[in-house]
Amino acid sequence: MKKLLSKVLALTLVSSMVLSGCGNTGTTDKTTDNPETTEEKTEENTETAEETKQGEEITDLVIPKLATKEISGFNLLYTQKGEDFEGLSSLMDGLLEVDHDGKLMPAIAEEWGTEDEGHTWTFKIREGVKWVNVNGEEVGECNAQDFATGLEWVLNFHKNDSVNTSMPLEMIEGAQEYYEYTKTLSKEEAYALTAGEGSKFREMVGLDTPDDYTLVYTCIEKKPYFDTLAPYVSLYPASQQLIDQLGVDGFRAINNENMWYNGCYTMTSYIQGNEKIYTRNPLYWDTDAKLFNTVTVKMVESNEIAFQLYQAGEVDYVSLGEAQITTIAKDPENEYYDYMVPDVPAKYCYQFQLNYHKLFSDGTEDVNWNTAVANEAFRLSWWYGLDLKEYYKRTNAVDPMVCENNFYTMKGLVYTSDGTDYTELVRQEMGLPEPNGETMVRLDAEKAAAYKQQAMEELTALGVTFPVTVDYYIAASSQTALDSANVLKQIFSDSLGDDYVELNIKTYVSSLRKEVTQAHLHSFIINGWGADYGDPQNYLGQQRYGYDNAYYSTTYSYINDLTEETEANKDLLNAYKEFTKMVDAADAITDNMDERYKAYAKAEAYFLEHALTIPCYYGIGWCLTKIDNDSKMNAQYGIQNDKMKNWDTNTEGYTSEEKGVADIIKAYTESKAQ
Repeated sequence: MKKLLSKVLALTLVSSMVLSGCGNTGTTDKTTDNPETTEEKTEENTETAEETKQGEEITDLVIPKLATKEISGFNLLYTQKGEDFEGLSSLMDGLLEVDHDGKLMPAIAEEWGTEDEGHTWTFKIREGVKWVNVNGEEVGECNAQDFATGLEWVLNFHKNDSVNTSMPLEMIEGAQEYYEYTKTLSKEEAYALTAGEGSKFREMVGLDTPDDYTLVYTCIEKKPYFDTLAPYVSLYPASQQLIDQLGVDGFRAINNENMWYNGCYTMTSYIQGNEKIYTRNPLYWDTDAKLFNTVTVKMVESNEIAFQLYQAGEVDYVSLGEAQITTIAKDPENEYYDYMVPDVPAKYCYQFQLNYHKLFSDGTEDVNWNTAVANEAFRLSWWYGLDLKEYYKRTNAVDPMVCENNFYTMKGLVYTSDGTDYTELVRQEMGLPEPNGETMVRLDAEKAAAYKQQAMEELTALGVTFPVTVDYYIAASSQTALDSANVLKQIFSDSLGDDYVELNIKTYVSSLRKEVTQAHLHSFIINGWGADYGDPQNYLGQQRYGYDNAYYSTTYSYINDLTEETEANKDLLNAYKEFTKMVDAADAITDNMDERYKAYAKAEAYFLEHALTIPCYYGIGWCLTKIDNDSKMNAQYGIQNDKMKNWDTNTEGYTSEEKGVADIIKAYTESKAQ
């Protein structure tokens, strides 16, 4: 069997490369688009680190995590939250994983491939993979049937509430039909379904298990990128034995104490909002893996507290906020000056996700906002007018423009046959200038003013009153979030004018989803999508109109709620419908990937030119760390970027000199001294 490794690279294969290319137009793109160049740099940095570091490897790791990133549930099949993926990826393994260069690697599947250009895919499961309980004791063997059980769970409407279904529905033969079939059943009937031999699932869905260690997926049509879905949770396993023990509802609500593990750690202690402890799985299949004996995660209320813990030697890593970055970087005598290094770039592409069906807390419609946001001129005034540089400084005060984002799809997701990043196709389609490292390239004060005037005239005629109130929610407990929100509020005031919009900062207690977005209370949220698989469809497909599995259309923008055309929303609906047609047409191209990417680029350009969402930023920051960030898994799809496996560590920490960023920090220092 020919093993097909992914051609997809991360936004940056080496985090230092992103920042070292800042302010030098084209440098980042060149290093990102050239795997050989990036890999050479990786080797050089690794060699330098080995030569210079003096400390020892860490055996028991301690890291902080913001309380806002608390795990909301332990069932990976039943979540799409990045916070859950971060917390659970070390507990469960899927078919494949990625290495530190973003390449697909064996996990529970030791071989995989296709012999018909992507219509069918075969995965050979390794023997001897154990399910263990929280104490690391064997409770069963993870085999091919468990992957069938997991997929049945995902596709069963009543079991999974349509979570993580869009990917297999798009790709696997019979998945859509089975999903629709389960919708017709009663809850009890759907709960009784399994993926066993002779089941309705096996009859309808294109998944065969010729033996206990072989999986054969049949796709709807050629899907040459199907293996990039294998690191994502929609293809993860589940044990029918455990489901039978707990019941369907109990399995949906599993916790760290009653779940089964097949990953590198079990979670032996979990205190919500407080400490959690990961303990090395003694029966983990990958006996060569470099693992910690324990990893303790301390939940903290702010970066300031995390920094204090790092200063006290109580944690081994801290992400730096704006205040810490500026304090350290402007003072060469600061004890951490030589130890400030690039953090792992977030694989999320952050956007202003607009809500087109906003409600008040009493359930009545916010007509003023809904009418305003449906107006294209109103949205375009934001697109051309919002200067987000000060907001970028919250993430990267040393080099804020590295955070500039003008796209919906994440950079580095896929490349054309000549090595061109897909987002470059989008940029060319839109006619955007290349980033200059100084100002946002889409800013245009004249256009912003003209669209503002147009919007005010058109909307006044429809009964909209100004300023339009814009409700923006943050966690009540987070000072960091409040500080960032206040910066954003000032940006709205300076960029658009207090006569036009008023950003209203509001708070939630514990869950943005449960307290805010499910109730439609937000005007917009800033949210990032991390790819589930390596294709633009995974981004653009989540925004289609009329699809109940399109994540953003059903859970954040609520565009699918607008089923009746009105004078206020007709242009908005027409734009969404046209965009949806373009995405579906692009998805139909499977025999020429270059043409496929060109078609998606046209669809994305259309989506952005109508400001149906507004790109915000990339999360590229700084940290102090005793973990070598270059040793972490790094991919633009799947859930394993935070998987605590094969991490290199150094008790003395890593330096800016080792990571090739000392000159960037020095330049910032000198600029502040002038």
